[in-house]
This record gives sequence, structure tokens and C-alpha cells, in this order.
Amino acid sequence: MPKLIIDDREIEVPAGTKVIQAAERLGIMIPRFCFHEALGSLGACRLCAVKFKEGPVKGIEMSCMVEARDGMVVSTTDPDAVSFRKWIIECLMLNHPHDCPVCDEGGHCLLQDETVSGGHGIRRYQGKKRTYVDQDLGPFVRHEMNRCIHCWRCRRFYQDFSGYRDLGALQIANRTYFGRFESGRLENPFSGNLIDLCPTGVYTDKPARFKGRRWNFERGPSLCPHCSLGCNTTGSARYREMVRQEARLNEDVNGYFICDRGRFGFDFANHPHRPRNARSAGEEVSWERGIETAAERLGAIVREAGPDAVLCVGSPRCSLETQVSLRELCRVSGWSAPRFFLESSTSRKVRSAVSKLDEGTAVSMRRIEDADFVLLLGADPVNEAPMSALAVRQAQRKGAAVAVVDPRPVFLPFPFDHLTVTPDRMDLCAAVIVKRALSGDNTATLSGEAAGFLESLPSGYPFDPELHSRMDGIAQALERSERPVIVCGTNIVGESTPGLAGDLAHLLGRTAKKAGLFYLLPGPNAFGAGLQSSTDDPISVLETLEGGKIKALLLVEQDLFRSQFDQERLDRALQNLDCLIVLDYLPSPSVEKADLVLPTTPLFERTPSTFVNQEGRLQQATPVHRGGTPISQVGCGSRPPRTFEDHVPGGDPKAAHEVLDELYRSLGSHERKPLTAEFGDWKAENRSALEDSSLVFVGDRVFSKDAPDKLFSSKITPTEPREKGMEVLSVDWTFGTEELSGYSRVAQKGESVPKLVLHADDAARLGLVEGDKAALQFDAGETILEVGIATNMASGVIVVPGHRLLERQVSAQQPTIVPDNRIRKI
Repeated sequence: MPKLIIDDREIEVPAGTKVIQAAERLGIMIPRFCFHEALGSLGACRLCAVKFKEGPVKGIEMSCMVEARDGMVVSTTDPDAVSFRKWIIECLMLNHPHDCPVCDEGGHCLLQDETVSGGHGIRRYQGKKRTYVDQDLGPFVRHEMNRCIHCWRCRRFYQDFSGYRDLGALQIANRTYFGRFESGRLENPFSGNLIDLCPTGVYTDKPARFKGRRWNFERGPSLCPHCSLGCNTTGSARYREMVRQEARLNEDVNGYFICDRGRFGFDFANHPHRPRNARSAGEEVSWERGIETAAERLGAIVREAGPDAVLCVGSPRCSLETQVSLRELCRVSGWSAPRFFLESSTSRKVRSAVSKLDEGTAVSMRRIEDADFVLLLGADPVNEAPMSALAVRQAQRKGAAVAVVDPRPVFLPFPFDHLTVTPDRMDLCAAVIVKRALSGDNTATLSGEAAGFLESLPSGYPFDPELHSRMDGIAQALERSERPVIVCGTNIVGESTPGLAGDLAHLLGRTAKKAGLFYLLPGPNAFGAGLQSSTDDPISVLETLEGGKIKALLLVEQDLFRSQFDQERLDRALQNLDCLIVLDYLPSPSVEKADLVLPTTPLFERTPSTFVNQEGRLQQATPVHRGGTPISQVGCGSRPPRTFEDHVPGGDPKAAHEVLDELYRSLGSHERKPLTAEFGDWKAENRSALEDSSLVFVGDRVFSKDAPDKLFSSKITPTEPREKGMEVLSVDWTFGTEELSGYSRVAQKGESVPKLVLHADDAARLGLVEGDKAALQFDAGETILEVGIATNMASGVIVVPGHRLLERQVSAQQPTIVPDNRIRKI
């Protein structure tokens, strides 16, 4: 490794390290604008100039463009280097509008910092400034091109890093313009990262505009709750209101960036109709009375109908503290084990995925970036977990082959091989690809169960000859790979697919390959929910309620109506209840129908919250602010009222696990030990018991102990002829289908009109064209959508988003076959 001296301090760094990075290791921050760790070096801004005094390079050079080499002696404080940087700053400021008082970047602006530190304070240029016309870039990003210093960060991220082409560099030299060919909404679902990347105020956060300077905000490290990836964020709040969400660096998870859903979906915490007071029978009551009423109602039902008459249902968006508390409440009260998924099929798929992950196969998004082959099985990353698409993009940029086995019109911002097979044939397709890839000498190390499992896999695909040939090419790419990763979804796939994906990844790992496994799970803490689900639920929650045995239903941050198509059926099932108690922070239909509401707090407020992302990584979100009704909703406009009170308006809600603990103590002895404190303390106290039961802790990750015992148990069943008709799949979109962001007024601005998408051949057969209105008719009613046509999808399939704007949601859990005569043009 090369050794060099920077400012009289010696350092040894890995080969290929730039001088600017070597200086950072010594704590020396060389000024920069264009250089960024994720984007690399460009040498455009010329601000990182240093003096090379000795060694293979001499004179003033850009430290971001020169690799560290033996014998270099570098000075960042040499008068020539300092003078050069000061001159560069003055040149960059020639055309700047100096509008810091009205610029939202003020207070965290790199240009301000470097101008002051560079000693530039007197403006000598008296000529006419260069000016540009700003563009409307949509609801999220504000464009102020006159502030641009031509660092090229925006273009490099937008086109090179993320792969989108609708924004870039136009014109030439000093007139270079960074924008679109014409005004319009940015297509890139990661466009909000321009706000963080831009070192000036060219791109600023439009929803947070004029809401405060950095020093006005309460800020804290948080997590994104809008998918299972657990991206790290920094939240900002002011006057009891969340106003901004930014990316926070985590090298193992999201790196430097987050998606737009994660950045702009926070507004659910500010919803004007969010429950903030306990309610009983539609009337507000004190918090103490709400807890007492809940305990009284539950106690009475248990005495009259027995403990089995109480059903508790949590959700994948509950924190781990809440999930653990709910499980413990059910255990000590003698109630049946809690559910965390409304559909039993979802529970089985998630538990199957969790049981296949272990320390050797579970990979992070950073590991995906280093893969040389990625197989996406029933996964649509851009829509289901956007940042995973960005990770696969980086792997593809490094030369990885990417194959997608999925019936939907999957879009990824890079070239890939798409096998458009129907859901019932995805397992067979994936198994054949792996079987063919392992048909050579690389199977010599296999023995026992692994060899038997490989032998059991089918070697042929008897359907489409063209598809058969393309599978050969994919298998050859997999055979050549050394670091393959299988990314498996859990939405449209069958119950057998997550288990098969895990077995295939473990099979590849038993050869000379360093194989990885990555699941897209249905919620920010679906992994935790899978760990807490102790038994298989044979029937759904709705079917359980229809049985009539359940008299009290306790919903914890769960909405029964969100994905229910036949809402009349659900209403009838709820009539069997004597009491519906809901703990939530969303103004959901379940909250509206509840007999008793106990409001809870989201992860931004009050107490730390622990979540387990899709790779089993335990992460904690610390509270950004204390909570309470935003000043904008109870004050004088955007300013606090000129009155004094002895309480915080809307300050009653507590974290769900705190509410459960109060309910627990109200149901029995007040001397009982609390259900759970902060999860870190709880884990430490119960670690030995947990490890003796079903969990294994490896550093900051947790896995199921069942994983080694359930390997190579998948079976590929012969595909039966499918019933005639079109198979309807309920899918996710980046905006409009995810629950929390659906309550965000900011994120709603990014939604598109929900469409029914089908193959061009099917559309022609049904007499439909792009833009038509069509109705899907089911026994329980119909749903009406605009028609979209695609050719990059499987024939015989209809894709419908589970969009919040649809009055009736098609179930995402069970495939539905609709005869042609039930698809009609309106």
C-alpha cells in the first residue's frame, strides 16, 4: 500500500485511494464541490487544489484526480494552493445571485462554507451576471439555476448513478444548463437526492420551502418506514410538525441516498385528521378513562366468552417493541397468539423467507452492488423497494448480468433480460436456470441434501421454445458468475416461491460461488413480524371473524379495510364483535369504525423504535421531536398562539408498546413487571431465552434458528393447465399503494392515475385500447380503471395497482381468475 505525507503527517492507504480521500483519513478536509464518495472524481470545480512538493507528481494539482503513491509529499496549506483555491471561489461567485437571505439552502450550504473558509469576502466583478430561466421540475424539487457553479453532481447522479435520462447537461462551457429539455415532472424516483447532493441552492426541497433554517429544526436520526429496506434518514421537525426527511449515510444499507417515497412520505405524521385523543363510542375521553374502558370491556368479554374470544392483530409497520409487547400481552392474558398479517398466505410466505436467511446468505444492498449476477424472482424493485433497484443498477454498471423472472411489465433503469412467465411458472423457470448453471464441474463439492435437491430440480422448460433459448443464456451467465444474488419478492409470488429462492441461493452457496439472498418483504418490520409469528394461521383474519367466535378485536397499527375488496363482507364480519379496539396514528377506516380508539405515535415521536429490515438487521429510530398537534393546525397560522397552557395540545398519544403496557397493567396487578422497556434492554435481559428458543443474534442482525433445519425442502410441482380467463395481480407502485405515504399530502402529489395494464394481444382480443375505461367485475362488485397497454409482460395477466384512489382493492394475496366476459369497456 502506498505511503505518503500530507501536511507533515504520514499515512498509508490502499492502492487506488485518491489524495483527497487519504487526507480525510487524517481528518484533513480538503475543500471540494464536485467530488462525492458515491459519485467519484471529476475535477470539474478545481477547488480541491493542493501543492505536491515531492514525489511522482509536482506542483498544483487537483487532489480528487490524483491517486496516492509512494513518496508523495502534499501540502494543503501551501500559499500557492491557498491562493489558487481563493481565486477559484471568486470565479465561481462571479455569476452567483447572492440571494442567501431567501435561499432554502442557507445554513447548510457548502458554497457558503467554502466561500467563507476560502477567504473570499470582497466582490470585484462589476459586470453583468449570467442568468438562466428556471424550470418547473414537479412537486418535489425546486429549480434555481442561477445559483449553479457547474459541479456536475446532479447530472452524474441522475444519469450515471441512477440511470434516468430526462435531466442532464445542456448547452456548453460557461453557459452549461442543468435541467430538462422542457419543464416537466422529473421521472426519476430518486430525484430528491439532487437536494442533498447539490452544494448550492439549485435544487431545494419544494415541500419544505421557507419552513425554516437548519438551526430552527429539531433533528434526529430516523428510519424510513415505507418498505422493508430500512434506509437511514435524518428527520427535521419544527413547531411539532415533521417538515423534512433527508438521507443519512449508512454504508451497509442505503449508502448516501434514499428514494422519493422515503423522502416525501413523512407527512402522514402531520395528517390533520390523525387521532390524537382517546375516543369511546365516538366521544373524546381522557387518556386514563380510555385505558380503563378498554380493560373493562376486554375483561368482561373474557369472563363471558373465555380468553379465546379475544383476537389481537398487529402489523408489519409496528416497531419490534410493539410486536414483542403484543405477543407478551397475549401470552400472559391467556389469549391466542397475535396475528401480524391479515392473510395467512402472507404470513406463511414471510415466515418461509425469514427461515431461509442466515449469516452466510443474507446480503445487504451494498453487497448487491458487488454482485456479478442478479436474478430477480417475482420482484419489481422500483415499485416495491426502490433503493434495491439503485443497488442492482450499481452492480449492472460494474458488469453484472441481470435477469428478471416476472409476469409484470417491470421497468429498471438499465438493460436486463426479462422472462415474462405467468406466476404459476416462475418457480419452474428459476429452478431450470439454476439446474443448468450447475450442470458442470462446479457441482463436485455438493453432497448429501444439496446434491439430492439439485438432482430433484427439473432440467427442462416445456412451454415456449424462444423462452427456452433465453433461459440457456441466463444459465450460462449464472454459471460464469462468482458472486450471484437472488432477489425474491413476496407480493405476487406463490407460497412456495420464497422457500425455493432460499434453497436455490443456499445451493449456489454450496458450490464455489459466494451466493447471496435478498427478500423484498411487505412492510418496514415484516421480518420482525415473521419472527414473532409463532404458529401458522390456517385462515385469514376475515375468515376468523366470520366464524363468530371472536367477540373482541384489538387492532394495533393495523387497518382491516386497506386491502379488502369486499368491504360489505368485512362490515358483516365486524358485526359479530362486541368490541373493536384500535391503537393507531392513522385516520384509517378501522379507526372510524372502532368502539374505542387509543392513539399512538409514529416512529418520529416520543420514544425510540426498533425495526428489523429484510436482511435481519436491527436498527433503531430515535425520536425527532416530542409530538403534539402541529402549531399550523392549532396556532395562529404558522406561528405559536399568544396563549399559555399547562399541556401540549394533542400530546396524549404514546408509543404503541407503552399503550399495551398500560393496558396490561390495567388488566391485572399493577405490580407486574412492564412488558418491555427499550428493546435493547429487553433483548439483553432475554438473550439467553431467545437463543434457546428460536432466534440467533449475530452482531446487529437477528435470524431464525429454524434456517439450517429447513434447507432444500422445496418441491417443484407440475404446472396444471390454468383455468380459462385473465389472472388479476394486485401490485405495488412507487406512489399511491404504500399505506403510510398514502396518508402523506406531500407524497400524494407524486401519484399517477391508477391503471389496469394488460398485454397488447389480450387488449386486442378484448377490444380495448390505451386510455379506455374498463371495469373488472367480481362476485362482490366491480372496480373501474383506465386501461394501459404493454408488450413487456406475460399474456393472460392483468396488472392492477393496490392504489388508495380505488374504491375497491383487488386482493394482493390470492390470484383471481376473471373470465373475458367480466372485463368490459365503459
